[in-house]
Amino acid sequence: MTTTEQRATADVYARRVAAADWEAVTEEVDAYGCALLPQLLTPRQCAELAGMHEDTERFRSTVDMRRHRFGSGEYRYFGHPLPEVVQRLRDELYPRLLPIARDWYRRLGRDAEWPDTLDEWLRICHDAGQVRPTPILLRYETGDWNALHRDIFGEKVFPLQVVINLNAPGEDHTGGEFLLVEQRPRAQSRGTATLIPQGHGLVFTTRDRPVMSRRGWSASPVRHGVSAIRSGRRHTLGLVFHDAA
Repeated sequence: MTTTEQRATADVYARRVAAADWEAVTEEVDAYGCALLPQLLTPRQCAELAGMHEDTERFRSTVDMRRHRFGSGEYRYFGHPLPEVVQRLRDELYPRLLPIARDWYRRLGRDAEWPDTLDEWLRICHDAGQVRPTPILLRYETGDWNALHRDIFGEKVFPLQVVINLNAPGEDHTGGEFLLVEQRPRAQSRGTATLIPQGHGLVFTTRDRPVMSRRGWSASPVRHGVSAIRSGRRHTLGLVFHDAA
């Protein structure tokens, strides 16, 4: 691919990410811990990414979720080099999520160490021994599900991530809603369920979010998962913005 073609490809993803109403996304993530994004991938790109699941050479490891009692299904961590579409989306989404992350940590009195670009941040991760890529491709068959969990792979953590549904709900699968459960201070837990349209992204918190209490801002722990697939097959692309130890 020529430099001109690479720039044109990057511009496509920049326009798609910019199409989100980021003020509204910020408000919704603040309120619920997650927010839908516009279509980031075309149906053809979704099919191409889902098809990569069978190309084992692209991945550094595979996890059988049932074996590890994470639920039921399978996910694979991409190895280097990442597919171009994965790299471009990470590059474009990171600076959009960065103001939210910095504001959250400011409220919580934490040190927001993330620099302005993803490349700089990943170098910090690598210097800390977190060198393994974290983008993942997940596949769920009928009856599969993902247990509630948090994605933390080391001391260097970015507090937001994005998941993209590569299949069409109601056509390729039923069920498979994205679940978010927030453990609120001195209150019952609150659950949120989102059915993600094909090619659309959902931004959500990695481990917690700031909530106001009588004592000021505090961190409310949040876990995420996927409800049971009632029929069909569901593939998703997970974009984590820190590398793993």
